[in-house]
Amino acid sequence: MVDNPRARKLADRIKEIVARLLDTRIKDPRLGFVTITDVRVTGDLQNAAIFYTVYGTDEERAGTAAALESAKGLVRSEVGKQTGIRLTPTIEFHLDSVPETAAHLDAALLEAQRRDAELAALREGKGYAGEADPYRKPREGDEPDDDEL
Repeated sequence: MVDNPRARKLADRIKEIVARLLDTRIKDPRLGFVTITDVRVTGDLQNAAIFYTVYGTDEERAGTAAALESAKGLVRSEVGKQTGIRLTPTIEFHLDSVPETAAHLDAALLEAQRRDAELAALREGKGYAGEADPYRKPREGDEPDDDEL
């Protein structure tokens, strides 16, 4: 949230700790295939926002959100132990919307590409409605008049 080097270093460390915890220690059956995408720590190092994505359906996302919420205490405790800072930041989990946005953008780009191909097919073999070059040009040997300049 702030461009503080200490906060950035702590955020990177928290990301590693949480990813390792989710892989090894948290055994909640509601926990789906989770990826920690980003961690943002405030400049005063008091709050940490952890962004994650879940591969699966909406029900699996809801179950993972509940599992992460119930494991928040364990995560905060381990973050405090492994970072060694005086005040452990509060932990908030947020579902990252980047994959859905990327999928939406991919679909929009594919639609634009399809429409471009349709236009190219319609344009093929067609000519201009008027002359190819509609602009007036002086004929060779003619000098421009004063009012044409």
